[in-house]
Order: sequence, then structure tokens, then C-alpha cells
Amino acid sequence: MMQRLITILWPSFLVAAVADIIFTTLFDPLEILYRGEALIEHRIAAYTIGFFVFWLLGITSSMLTCYFQRSADEINRCPLPPRKRPDSCPKREDESGCY
Repeated sequence: MMQRLITILWPSFLVAAVADIIFTTLFDPLEILYRGEALIEHRIAAYTIGFFVFWLLGITSSMLTCYFQRSADEINRCPLPPRKRPDSCPKREDESGCY
């Protein structure tokens, strides 16, 4: 579980850092206006918020990649051991040990 979390968070962190550097190089956060007023008053706050927004987008992308990489066996696998499955379950073991 920890490896999957690191696999999601680390690349998204790096992408967020690069995206934040590029975005803040091209745009001055104090010049981004909403209804004629600056959206954020302090540059450092804009840089911080922008970084976390980019990181959230990267996390979402990495999570979707991990989700869609799962095989059919992982998706359809029953979390219960065979003996604890309901009697009506088609994958419950019978006396011979076969499904």
C-alpha cells in the first residue's frame, strides 16, 4: 500500500513543481483578475495555492493511471476466502476443492 501511495504522490509532486515553475514564470499572480480585482493579494500565497492545485491534478492523473492498470483478475477477485463466501456464491469451494 505504501509503495502504491509513493508511486502516486512522488511523480505528481515533480509534475506539480515543474508546472508551478512554468506557470509562475509566464504569469504574475497579482495580474490575474476576477471582476476587476486581484484574485489573490500576495504572490507567495498564489504560488502556494497554485502548487497544491497542480499537485492535486497530478495526484488525480496518477490515481486514474493506477486504477486503469488493474487486470481483470484484480477487479473481479473476491475479498473473502473461499470457505467464508456465501453458499450461493459460484466461486465457493465444494467438497472436491474445485470452484
